[in-house]
Amino acid sequence: MAKLTIAFGVVLILLGAWGYTAAGAPHPTALIPTYFGLVLGWSGILAMRKDGAQKALWMHVAVTAGLLGFLGAGAMAIKETVAAHGGPLAYPIAVEAQTAMAAICGVFVALCVRSFIAARRERKVQA
Repeated sequence: MAKLTIAFGVVLILLGAWGYTAAGAPHPTALIPTYFGLVLGWSGILAMRKDGAQKALWMHVAVTAGLLGFLGAGAMAIKETVAAHGGPLAYPIAVEAQTAMAAICGVFVALCVRSFIAARRERKVQA
């Protein structure tokens, strides 16, 4: 799961870079997916180097960052879409990036939860 965490981190970093360059003018908030990607990537690297409790800790840090990314980006995308009242979006690239970040983080969290459940079941079988 640590390698998958790094992969999701790279995807978020690329999404942030795309959002920053596609916006036309430099907006620092377009780099928010990059920051979440760095947290995921770093957590994945640290989880690969550790065993047992330390690995679990870093994976829990990663899934927490993923959940915050999902909730934050999803909320902002919904807020901007509702604010448009059916008309054109004020910042369509930002809404696209927020929606993509929410989807990426949502898939990551779902995979982490599935992995955590499988690990717990495996521990119960061994006990």
